[in-house]
Amino acid sequence: MATPRTPKGRARRVNDLLSEEYPDATCELDHQSPFQLLIATILSAQATDVGVNKVTPGLFARFPDAEALSHASLEEVEQLIGSLGLFRNKAKSVTRCAAQLVERHDGEVPSSMKDLTALAGVGRKTANVVRSVALDLPGLPVDTHVLRLSRLLQLTEETDAVKVETALNPMIPAAQRGEFSLRMILHGRRVCVARRPRCADCALAWFCPSSQLRA
Repeated sequence: MATPRTPKGRARRVNDLLSEEYPDATCELDHQSPFQLLIATILSAQATDVGVNKVTPGLFARFPDAEALSHASLEEVEQLIGSLGLFRNKAKSVTRCAAQLVERHDGEVPSSMKDLTALAGVGRKTANVVRSVALDLPGLPVDTHVLRLSRLLQLTEETDAVKVETALNPMIPAAQRGEFSLRMILHGRRVCVARRPRCADCALAWFCPSSQLRA
């Protein structure tokens, strides 16, 4: 099999091979609605999905929708999410975000990137998670794993997440961008781990420019 020699060629091969490696890749943040995913993703900043999944059942049992969360006291939200890092700032973000959903969108999660990123605590990564996972719209979330693997695979030399997203979008079919991101994240967590990449177990090692097996 010929080695892909361009960023676009490598991206296509990565997309194909990771589709085979992780055919059932899903978002690992537990949620039952776009609202829950939006709030969980805001809470996931500088936190693990496992940690977020421990606090959201209690949070959503108490505040099941934007209307309820918009009236929550900061103290109660802080208590419910207190095991997360930056929990005080996150409590402010999620309650403000809920209030904005009620004020601007009748309590529903909007679908456009512009409307999503206008909400408190929501950047492009969070907006892309909601769009691709909950709303079945094009979106390529760039987290630390996607950014790191994109550079290792020399899909881009950019270091800014928004610029990485801009570089990757033309390389991946719009309908597949969300799944591409999910699979890159899983691969970064399970195989191409930051401190000790397991190149011997990597389906991409044979053409990855950074593979230790090609050194």
